[in-house]
Amino acid sequence: MGPDARRWGTFRGDRILVAAARTVTSTVRLLDTLPALFRSDPRVDVVFAFDPTSAFNDGVHDLLRDAGVRVMPWGQLARTECHLVVSASENIDLAPVPAGCPVLVLPHGVGFHKLVPDARGTGRRLSGVMDDERAWHAVSHPDQITQLAEHHPALAARARLVGDPCHDQLTASRPLRDRYRAALGVRDGQRLVLLSSTWGPQSLLGTDPALPARLTAGLSPDDHRVAAVTHPNVRSAHGSWQIRQVQAAALDAGLLLVPPQRGWQAALLAADVLVGDHGSVTFYGAALGTPLLFAAFGEESVPGTPMAELGRVVPRLDPHAPFAPQLERAVAEHDAERVAKVASGAFVEPGRALERLRSLAYGLLTLPEPATAGPPPLYAAPEPRAEGREATALWVGVSVTTDGTVAVTRLPAVGGAEPVEDDDVSVHLACDERERDLRLLGSASVLTCGTAESCTVAARSARETLARWPGCRLATAGFPGGCVSVLRDGRVVESRATGPVSDPGLHAAVVYGLLRAGRELGGVVALRVGGREEDVAITPRSRPNPFPRGSLS
Repeated sequence: MGPDARRWGTFRGDRILVAAARTVTSTVRLLDTLPALFRSDPRVDVVFAFDPTSAFNDGVHDLLRDAGVRVMPWGQLARTECHLVVSASENIDLAPVPAGCPVLVLPHGVGFHKLVPDARGTGRRLSGVMDDERAWHAVSHPDQITQLAEHHPALAARARLVGDPCHDQLTASRPLRDRYRAALGVRDGQRLVLLSSTWGPQSLLGTDPALPARLTAGLSPDDHRVAAVTHPNVRSAHGSWQIRQVQAAALDAGLLLVPPQRGWQAALLAADVLVGDHGSVTFYGAALGTPLLFAAFGEESVPGTPMAELGRVVPRLDPHAPFAPQLERAVAEHDAERVAKVASGAFVEPGRALERLRSLAYGLLTLPEPATAGPPPLYAAPEPRAEGREATALWVGVSVTTDGTVAVTRLPAVGGAEPVEDDDVSVHLACDERERDLRLLGSASVLTCGTAESCTVAARSARETLARWPGCRLATAGFPGGCVSVLRDGRVVESRATGPVSDPGLHAAVVYGLLRAGRELGGVVALRVGGREEDVAITPRSRPNPFPRGSLS
């Protein structure tokens, strides 16, 4: 956008607003906020300028290109007529900003609760604070103005209480929780466990990068789904490929990676329990009332802030103890009232942040707000786009009681230790044919091979699977209304559940567990899995030829 750009323009804007894009984090916050502030107002000409001075700028151009905004080089600011610069990064290079042009600093997290490395030296600085006489800080609570006065006295006079647009969006989007859970593939009866990590060596991933794999492998997929949200700086510093590389075992065990630029809000709203650190995403989750455990909490958290207080009252995750009981206890013992009181120290008068922020921005632009605009729209949190899939290799433990009840427990086979068999529980490896690791496929006792249009086609598919994998003892395929299992000796067994269980893996576990226990393959048995129980009717479809007990592995 050159000095004579208006000569060629179509919209005759009265004011030029420059949105400063420096990091992915700050750019996402601008893209989330500005559309609501200046909606349908041609008087404000918004142009983005890319400040390349951050070590975390990888991905900014992709975001801006996808959004379809104009982008000018940062140095061109000095030759541009500019009435207001808006930034969600306190570290933008102010040298090209014209003298007298105000700079509105939006928060890119929750208040000033974190000390981060200072790019100007070897020390640390208070995150979120721009130390410049042109800066106007938008804050979410009066205590943050007091904090500014203590650390940067000259800035307190130009701080304005507006609230937190992100907190408002999260609170208003609560009724869409079921939609977000469906988008993440969370089934009825599953508890969504969300991991939240900020960036740096004191973060959850910085202190224990293997925790996502251990946690995912330690939780039954029949009861839980695990997702993770990482700070954009993690991806900017290391790249998505490296994150996938480090978390390969977790992804194979069923972890969902939620991209930080789209979906972390929805993931928070969908979560049943949160495992986090001292990052803002964790704080937003606490403010929503989500049961919480801290897996890390860095000393870079500023004493006296609500985040520091949250670190004092929230229990810690034991990374080496069984996870399921800890999560159950976190939910059962969650002190929602106490946590809400802490979180209230960061937000004031929720629901009005965009309205107040718009008034502040138009005031700095010396432009009256649109007379007919009404309150700014409060858009729903976008639906998440997660990377990952369900685990396709599982350790399956089966116990068969004297009354015929078949209890099934499943754990991901990647990232954890093999369960130990005993006199009451048999254990086998089961894989879906989509499993990518050929070693696991070749070692599996039980294979599942999708769903066919009829019982006959399903049986043929199962026979073909057995032929491809000679180490397999039983193959199961689904069809509308049930499943069919084919044994290595040629027997065919049909199974139908009276309830919603349609997972071929569970039907296979019942049949194989009965075989391992030396029971007859026929009649109705009670399947108990994931806290629920339902009947499964088993019907032999070929001449019985029972395996001798102990002949299966």
